Amino acid sequence: MTALRRPGWTPWLYLLPALAVLGALLVYPIYQLGLISFLEYTQAQVSGGRPTSFQGFANYAALLGDGEFWRVLLATVLFAAACVLSTLLVGCALAVLLTRVRALPRLVLMLAALGAWATPAITGSTVWVFLFDPDFGPVNKVLGLGDFSWTYGRYSAFALVLFEVVWCSFPFVMVTVYAGIRAIPAEVLEAAALDGASQWRTWRSVMAPMLRPILLVVTLQSVIWDFKIFTQIYVMTGGGGIARQNLVLNVYAYQKAFASSQYSLGSAIGVVMLLILLAVTLVHLRIVRRQGEEL
Repeated sequence: MTALRRPGWTPWLYLLPALAVLGALLVYPIYQLGLISFLEYTQAQVSGGRPTSFQGFANYAALLGDGEFWRVLLATVLFAAACVLSTLLVGCALAVLLTRVRALPRLVLMLAALGAWATPAITGSTVWVFLFDPDFGPVNKVLGLGDFSWTYGRYSAFALVLFEVVWCSFPFVMVTVYAGIRAIPAEVLEAAALDGASQWRTWRSVMAPMLRPILLVVTLQSVIWDFKIFTQIYVMTGGGGIARQNLVLNVYAYQKAFASSQYSLGSAIGVVMLLILLAVTLVHLRIVRRQGEEL
């Protein structure tokens, strides 16, 4: 009882229920994912026609030796980077706009942004596919593009998915950065205005440095979200695009596991994604901890 009353044990006692739930929901699935990645696990093993056998790192060797995996990995990284950059630009621009408009337009913009944020990914993806449909969508008619199909070309399909990802992701950046701007002392912004600084110069030289901790957090959070995109790509490109030209890692793993019944390879892709995101998360936690120490 004396040990339990020490201050060092108190936080763990409060965290114990949450840790138990997380252990049940996360640890066991991750264990199974890693285990299957080291086995021969195909449709033959699922149906019980052949016993599973330990393969060691053979699945990872096959994966790393597959040129398509590296192509998909590169496409995933580039696409996620484009989504993150575009989301930050739109979110920060609208956050600054919120500080410049009156209360009613600000409220309308906030409600519209939160509506986009709250829309399920599959619903938003379906709506965006309709908007850019070559036959019935209004966008092609307004832009005079005729029967141009956005999902036919590789880059146009990625661009269409990027539009939808930015639309549903910018509210998080906008609201977070807007809160950070409101926390900046008014005297600092007034001093910049008196010095004749333009809005762009004020943002670049005054606001952005003061918002750096917030910008780092929203950037890393966006990286985690955009790197593991599945629903938008799968719905808007029909499972990866024509001739698999719009594959990202999540969709690639799904196709390997469920379309090709190569469950061990799909699990290996999942483990690789988990390690990459874990590295990003550790960077995120280190930055958050450093901010806490600075405060």
